[in-house]
Amino acid sequence: MLNLLKQYTEGKNVLILGFGREGKSTYRRLCETGGYASVTIADQNQIKDELPDDVKIISGDQYQESLNDYDIVFKSPGVVLKNDFDSYTCKITSQTEIFLERYASNVIGITGTKGKSTTTTLIHHILSENGVDAVLTGNIGIPCFDVIDNIKDDTKVVFELSCHQLENIRFSPSIAVFLNLFEEHLDHYGSFEKYAEAKQNIYRHQKAGDRLFCNADIKPKKADCPAEIITVSQKNRMADIFVPSNIISYNGETVNIPVGEMKLAGTHNCYNVAVAYAVCRMYGLSIENIMKSVCTYSPLPHRLEYIGTVNEVKYYDDSISTICAAAIQAVKSLKDVDTLIIGGMDRGIDYTELTDFLSSCSVSNIILMSDTGKRINDEIRAKYSDETFLSKLHLTEKLEGAVKLAKELTAKGKSCVMSPAAASYNDFKNFEERGDAFKALVFAE
Repeated sequence: MLNLLKQYTEGKNVLILGFGREGKSTYRRLCETGGYASVTIADQNQIKDELPDDVKIISGDQYQESLNDYDIVFKSPGVVLKNDFDSYTCKITSQTEIFLERYASNVIGITGTKGKSTTTTLIHHILSENGVDAVLTGNIGIPCFDVIDNIKDDTKVVFELSCHQLENIRFSPSIAVFLNLFEEHLDHYGSFEKYAEAKQNIYRHQKAGDRLFCNADIKPKKADCPAEIITVSQKNRMADIFVPSNIISYNGETVNIPVGEMKLAGTHNCYNVAVAYAVCRMYGLSIENIMKSVCTYSPLPHRLEYIGTVNEVKYYDDSISTICAAAIQAVKSLKDVDTLIIGGMDRGIDYTELTDFLSSCSVSNIILMSDTGKRINDEIRAKYSDETFLSKLHLTEKLEGAVKLAKELTAKGKSCVMSPAAASYNDFKNFEERGDAFKALVFAE
């Protein structure tokens, strides 16, 4: 792997664009390989790290102005290019692209608008628990350059791939998982079609003999994907993997998901379990051992996470929720939701699906906060006249006010869930910070 990296950079003027976790990882590996003519680091934020004098630093709003002055640019996933990708004369690449060029045959790559972190960590957990040499990397918070020392010929690399990591890459994993596709990141892509194009790189460069596990609703044409396509659905009986509830039908086998024993909640997680099951069966694991591992898996934080009971009200943190479907699923999964907290940064997605659901669901209190909260409130009041429904709406500016209202309104013995159906970036650094803030407010005196 390091030899490949050196081939890309030897004698070249290199720019690392973005100096967060991945940018720092790239810099460390470049220092190991050496051979480059120069290294420059560019980031919108001020770079406080102590670096050698021969490393040039560019920071501030103009940090992207000189990309074409370099031979090769390593772009971090969080950086949004100011111009069209094809308009640059420099070579723009990424950790993901170079890693997949070298290790595509080892990689189980997982993407989707929702569920990818759970499915990624679940697959890794099952494989590791059953003696398969597996490493975890990607959008889960582990730069792929950081795991190359742990990869052997037969290592399975379980790689969570975001749309930003998939964007513009020229290689795809040999085992690809495409869970679902909903409106998201429209502030960056401008249209759902462009967002979908980025996601489709999970399979676009696969080869014959590769496999794609794909939601039946977004199955590609065979001409667009030479890999074996295995469809999965909770509704379509004709899908290769059919998961109507807690039962998996696949390859002539019918398997019960142990919903009463596993820690994952909700029918959406039965879908994730089914995908993980099918992937792990490829490696010869028994049904019994896979389901035992499913039961020992601990869910990730901020994903419909039960955080505790205060004054006889159960509180759930679903801060990962950034789309309508996630908030809807949270209410359906918990059954006893009395208060739902929604709202965050407005990315321009269509909230009709959510507002229609809210008009007929049994939730008593709908607390709407921040930019999308205001927008949803306006859209509901413009569309609906039923006073019983409108009386459920409560508008507040920030999360602090939302939690305060929830404590006043939620009936004892019931649940309150924060499932924002929106990004967090207008008030918080990320969804994790939003979730942590919610927990702190719930337990504050």
